[in-house]
Amino acid sequence: MHNSFPVGGFMGNNLDGMWQAVEEFRSRFEKRAGTRAGRGELRSAVLALLAERPMHGYQIIREIEERSGGSWKPSAGSIYPTLQLLADEGLVSAEESNGRKNYTLTEAGREEVSNAETSAPWESAGQASGPGFSALPKAGVELAQAAAQVGRTGTTKQVQEAVTVLEEARRRLYSILAQD
Repeated sequence: MHNSFPVGGFMGNNLDGMWQAVEEFRSRFEKRAGTRAGRGELRSAVLALLAERPMHGYQIIREIEERSGGSWKPSAGSIYPTLQLLADEGLVSAEESNGRKNYTLTEAGREEVSNAETSAPWESAGQASGPGFSALPKAGVELAQAAAQVGRTGTTKQVQEAVTVLEEARRRLYSILAQD
């Protein structure tokens, strides 16, 4: 976000610059918030879903997104290479049907799933740093949007009050990190 904030800061007559900065902040969160899983979790998720029934790639993407409450949506660019890797390892097989490849677990794949000692990855998606972690980016974006609204439509006094509230919120957030 280098050079993404207005030169004159957020105060004064540069409210349009503040709104642009908030929009950029929001778009960066939307691109990143909750869309990635830890190493190996995609593989585990694919195997767990295929243990339930055969699926094609886009069904797997939709199921992961739905089961994670929208906090994890793998891309086709990660699903299909994972499916190919699992096929190369002999854990899944693909069968063409109606122009789509449906993937099914092989006997080796079923054995791998039955030996897995972890819960389904989507049950912990967005919780890598504790309960409610996936709600943090959303709350930050909503706060930034409210601040931008005050900046666009508020009086000078209201803007100053909002700045005070935001500075206090920042201090309190850092104090949370300072706790044991």
